[in-house]
Amino acid sequence: MGHGVFPSFYWKIRNRKLSGHVVKSVYWTKTVSNVAVIYLDTCTLRPWRDGDEYSLSEHANNRKIWDRVRDFFPHPYTVRDASSWIRMNRSYQQPVNLAVDVGGKAVGNVGFTIKEDIYRFNAEIGYWLGENYWGHGIMSEAVPAMVNYIFTNFQVNRLFGCVLEGNEPSMRVLMQAGFRPEAVLKKAAIKNSRYLDEHIFALLREEFVAHQRTVSITEKH
Repeated sequence: MGHGVFPSFYWKIRNRKLSGHVVKSVYWTKTVSNVAVIYLDTCTLRPWRDGDEYSLSEHANNRKIWDRVRDFFPHPYTVRDASSWIRMNRSYQQPVNLAVDVGGKAVGNVGFTIKEDIYRFNAEIGYWLGENYWGHGIMSEAVPAMVNYIFTNFQVNRLFGCVLEGNEPSMRVLMQAGFRPEAVLKKAAIKNSRYLDEHIFALLREEFVAHQRTVSITEKH
């Protein structure tokens, strides 16, 4: 992966817009062990850790979630699958997947994958959330925070997300986070033996920076 240096910081923002979404309280922390924790109003984004296995398998083992993601996402989602996921993520020096923590339990994930070769300055963002927590604005807050984390700490020029047709809530989350509809790949995906359109949403670094400047100027006035 090609990524930049993680800066040492303790950054606090109140009543500020992150990529178009109002976040009342955000705390960014970084320790000597490269552990990033982001405290939001609706949840906390933190690295995956030992002990998350049962909560992860409980919330990820849901056909409604699997229907909206790629097939490599296990279903059924067992404790063994959860252990493998946590072990893989603990091996990274700098987190690329953060657990969505609500009330001390890991109930979802938001993360990204940096592409390779001539696409090495592209990253794909992805996320899922346990069904019991849908409709509470959690991802509408978590995704903009992750966008900020990515552009601040990694050498990414273009961030994009892919959404299967019929998943309008996920499309709204991306657009609220500043992404723009970029393309629709007709019948490009197959899920449950059905060909589906894939909707691509993208956000360039220059667009992110321009928005942050606009927010900063607005706050000063």
